[in-house]
Amino acid sequence: MTRTLVVVGYGMVGHRFVTAFRARDHERRWRLIVLGEERHPAYDRVGLSSYLDGRGLADLCLDRGELAGDPAVDRRLGVAAVSIDRDARTVRTSTGAVVRYDALVLATGSRPFVPPVPGHDLPGCFAYRTVDDLDRIRAASAEARDGVVVGGGLLGLEAANALRLLGLRTQVVEMADWLMPLQVDEGGGRTLGRLVERLGLVVRTGNGTGAVEAGQDGRPRAVRLTDGTEIPADLVVFSAGIRARDELARAAGLPVGERGGVLVDETCRTEDPRVWAVGECAAVAGRTYGLVAPGYAMAETVVDRLLGGSAAFDGADPATKLKLLGVDVASFGDAHSATPGALDVVHANAASGTYTKLVLSDDARTLLGGVLVGDTRAYPTLRALLGRPLPASPEQVLAPAGGGGLSADAVPDEATVCSCHNVTKGDVTAAITQHGLTDVAGVKRCTLAGTGCGSCVPMLGGLLAGCGVEPDRALCEHFRHTRAELYEIVRATGITTFSELVRAHGTGRGCDICKPVVASILAGLAGGHVLSEDQAGLQDTNDRFLANIQRNGTYSVVPRIPGGEITPEKLITIGEVARDFGLYTKITGGQRIDLFGARVEQLPLIWRRLVDAGFESGHAYGKALRTVKSCVGTDWCRYGVGDSVAMAIRLELRYRGLRAPHKVKAGVSGCARECAEARSKDFGVIATEKGWNLYVGGNGGFTPRHAELLAADLDDRSLIALVDRFLMFYIRTADRLQRTAAWIEAMEGGLEHLRAVVVDDSLGIAEELEAAVERHVGGYADEWAGVLADPEKLARFVSFVNSPDVPDPTIRFTTERGQIRPSGPGGPVPLPLPAVRPEAVRA
Repeated sequence: MTRTLVVVGYGMVGHRFVTAFRARDHERRWRLIVLGEERHPAYDRVGLSSYLDGRGLADLCLDRGELAGDPAVDRRLGVAAVSIDRDARTVRTSTGAVVRYDALVLATGSRPFVPPVPGHDLPGCFAYRTVDDLDRIRAASAEARDGVVVGGGLLGLEAANALRLLGLRTQVVEMADWLMPLQVDEGGGRTLGRLVERLGLVVRTGNGTGAVEAGQDGRPRAVRLTDGTEIPADLVVFSAGIRARDELARAAGLPVGERGGVLVDETCRTEDPRVWAVGECAAVAGRTYGLVAPGYAMAETVVDRLLGGSAAFDGADPATKLKLLGVDVASFGDAHSATPGALDVVHANAASGTYTKLVLSDDARTLLGGVLVGDTRAYPTLRALLGRPLPASPEQVLAPAGGGGLSADAVPDEATVCSCHNVTKGDVTAAITQHGLTDVAGVKRCTLAGTGCGSCVPMLGGLLAGCGVEPDRALCEHFRHTRAELYEIVRATGITTFSELVRAHGTGRGCDICKPVVASILAGLAGGHVLSEDQAGLQDTNDRFLANIQRNGTYSVVPRIPGGEITPEKLITIGEVARDFGLYTKITGGQRIDLFGARVEQLPLIWRRLVDAGFESGHAYGKALRTVKSCVGTDWCRYGVGDSVAMAIRLELRYRGLRAPHKVKAGVSGCARECAEARSKDFGVIATEKGWNLYVGGNGGFTPRHAELLAADLDDRSLIALVDRFLMFYIRTADRLQRTAAWIEAMEGGLEHLRAVVVDDSLGIAEELEAAVERHVGGYADEWAGVLADPEKLARFVSFVNSPDVPDPTIRFTTERGQIRPSGPGGPVPLPLPAVRPEAVRA
């Protein structure tokens, strides 16, 4: 007989419970009814501020459709539970429906605490908890200049980041003497405060909020602190803590904790054997937990119990690893040294902005906890060693040279490396050896380790290496070198041909993997036209004809339109070319106009018309810079704070034709509203009141990723210097067909290492990287124009070498929505256009 399980709440913990339950209820003994108060599916609340930094709700969504079509799950969004009748075992909803249950799981989470100070309810005062809250904050920010966040904890700093991204001058008020007082100690909090202030925020600690003062319009004008200081505020966000959402349980007569929360035992069951509570609304032994990892552990416990298991929630891993305003912060175990006799070992470097503390037992041998700010690379290993003897002296662990760099070998097999999914080191190593795993992605799929908060991912790579897994990074069977190594070989030796390179450093004659890679390297270093005699045979199909081949054998022509800015005369030319050659036209997301349906022999004729009108190749066919998208910036937009159009044009003209391991896209937004979607690009630039923020490592595609902040408030010259360094460092070190996002993710040290090289010049190569870009700029020549000026290159553009005047008869079109599109066999044949003769193109 199928029983009914009602889940009240569909946030992060509710979603985890439902997906875990469905994955383990193999016999389908339960039917689930899920009541979600918000109209949105479950989403990542931890990353809320990114919602205001270009990510959409779909990016935050945890529900990836795994429950879609599941007849055993009735998910009701925008429906709240309003009362529970424990005797009748029913839940009444906000729609008036009455739902009967055999078991009830409360996952109602928490609500923000808003201090009841005078003025807290003025229009312009907000809580920071949901996507809807952020939508309201975004709308109000349009008329605001100064923002104040009340609360300097985890969510408070997220809220401050959100206001900063919206372009507001932001101040943070925290009653404690340092930021994040629940997670880090005083030393770590003060280090964090200094790092945050470097980003332009004002931090006021040791001060409370006395009142929100209203202006003549009835909206906030200032926040008055408890010491009498007034600070300007057009918009106020309260993020001063949370309170358990236990009102349903209270009304139903279930006991609650002294400080709130539904009282549950170690199985997460209330005093009513049919009612359970998990996440922030639950009080285990009277204690509530405000982190998501304990909520996940509670959810797994209840799933096991309902399916006949004996699991128990034995407390929470208090560890947390975060990136707040670009600053890495982590704490674990007894971070505040509360254990009697505990000893602290601290290493602080104010110059580099790093702070590390280890809390040890009174004999200085056992690791009890720790705090890391600024550099958290040691966190995965240290957390796994919690409660165990250190494998080296504290001084060695903290030494900057080691970077806290204990290897994964130092962690015992029974230690938990992934607390989100309770995966031990032994589980991971067993999966690697038994299943022949060779990369981190495989370990994630097999064990689920690294698929939660992601903090253990660096250790997974170490465990692979510890199992003797060394990925083969050879480019192909003809070159045992990586792409980056081949780049350096060509740069050092001055080799200018593929045959010379393969003869000296490879074997055989090459293949369709290594030839285009070497062609790209030679184009960037040796110069010359990509269709010159020694390079033309190396190119793939698109580069061979300087156009993208389409599914019916025709090609697309994409002229460059820097920054999306175009004159009426050039628009007319594009229209006339499309009309005269019968091409399909489409405006792309990259602010260009694509012309589709050109036969190979028509390409030079089309290019001649376009080049004569001032166009050049847009390199849509190449592994090179494609576009630099822009909004209208200060020229037209009333919100713009930077001339995004001028900067986009400047960047696109500088980097056009720059050959790279993969395509490169960019964007420039004139303000934090991000209309150019700059953070979805390989590099993105966003204007601020003080200059430009530079983001790197974003992309769309199968695995979308938003770019991360590399440097803030740059002037024009500094911005261009950093983009020079970033692009050239990528070109020199990335693997074949590796986008910038994957390159940074695979880089040891990730974004922090990249920042050290590009911004801080830690390798001393910044000047050379900039000079390499200058050489490219000085040697740039349009590839279309290069073909038009060379009869030998023009001779390549025929459908049939032995019959150059004959067009390909297999190419057919049909008409739809007033334009051509490819047609299958038997479709109408277009009117023939004259074959291309070299003398006609040169005329």
